Amino acid sequence: MSRTGRVERTTKETSVLVEIDLDGTGKTEISTGVGFYDHMLDQLGRHGLFDLTVKTEGDLHIDSHHTIEDTALALGAAFKQALGDKVGIYRFGNCTVPLDESLAQVTVDLSGRPYLVHTEPEKMAPMIGEYDTTMTRHILESFVAQAQIALHVHVPYGRNAHHIVECQFKALARALRYASERDPRAAGILPSTKGAL
Repeated sequence: MSRTGRVERTTKETSVLVEIDLDGTGKTEISTGVGFYDHMLDQLGRHGLFDLTVKTEGDLHIDSHHTIEDTALALGAAFKQALGDKVGIYRFGNCTVPLDESLAQVTVDLSGRPYLVHTEPEKMAPMIGEYDTTMTRHILESFVAQAQIALHVHVPYGRNAHHIVECQFKALARALRYASERDPRAAGILPSTKGAL
């Protein structure tokens, strides 16, 4: 059974299309108008082995906030849609990824309950190109709210802002991949004692 999601979101500020295939090969087609964000979403698809299409047109003449936020909301909704009933998946996933001097630790529970814990080094450079580094947390908040997952992201150390953000997306990709993969020992079983996720 195909595990795909497709979400279109249109407001006065943005027009977003997201398509995701959880059982893909990491093929991506990303265009948001924010170069560094495109790079991060590409990391998410490639390291998660998700086929991912993202096409966003936003009010970049104001700033990148609405474009980044609405893309993250649509991505979370598409991910939730692609998960379907969650029968037979691992549910939990974690990954630790280094990137030179930076390290990211990500743990995820596809629980049906949105919750985010996020820490990263203080006093990061405020911008990476046109990407506001304070948006990383907001991306995760928006994604979690729509995907309805519990997500813990911890960057205990790092100096370079590019590395600090990129290792988070790489670790997130792998943790989501591991959590959403099918468990061959649990075919037909919902991974919850409650009987619902």
